[in-house]
Amino acid sequence: MQAAVQSDYVPVAEYLAAEEASDVRHEYLGGLVYAMAAETRVHNTIALNLATFIRQRLKVPCKLYMSGIRVNFQVRHDDYYYYPDVVVTCDTRDNDNRFVRYPKLIIEVLSESAERVDRREKFFAYTTIESLEEYVLIPQATAEAAVFRRANGWRLEKAGGAEASLALDSLQLKLPLAVVYEGI
Repeated sequence: MQAAVQSDYVPVAEYLAAEEASDVRHEYLGGLVYAMAAETRVHNTIALNLATFIRQRLKVPCKLYMSGIRVNFQVRHDDYYYYPDVVVTCDTRDNDNRFVRYPKLIIEVLSESAERVDRREKFFAYTTIESLEEYVLIPQATAEAAVFRRANGWRLEKAGGAEASLALDSLQLKLPLAVVYEGI
């Protein structure tokens, strides 16, 4: 979720140092810094449900991280740092304590303030990451999921309804949407 923007160019090292000392998370897009909006309880519950289900079924060497860990990558020689809601890496080269460079799966829980960014800007940015196999968008208000897979050219696939399941092919998992929205 992105909110305010700092319009002056900020070097990566300065961003990383400031982020370590900040109580507010910021995303970094090629020198621009965006403060992130606060999460709602519904948003947090959905992200936790996703993470709990997936984490219990992950196979070594895969690891799951939630919103406090950034994904770092480059687009046209510019550094990007995003905070996805859920990210899974299975690459043993991912050993930095603060960010993931080789994500296999990224999931964003949509919010009104960031839906456009998640659907468009992050989609185009994330799909440049060579290791990424799936990008999933989960709305807060309806039991559905939008899935984009590298294997099918990043074309949209939808799953919807309380009885439906979300196929996470990258992890060989089927996630019932009823589990995703449990407690909502």
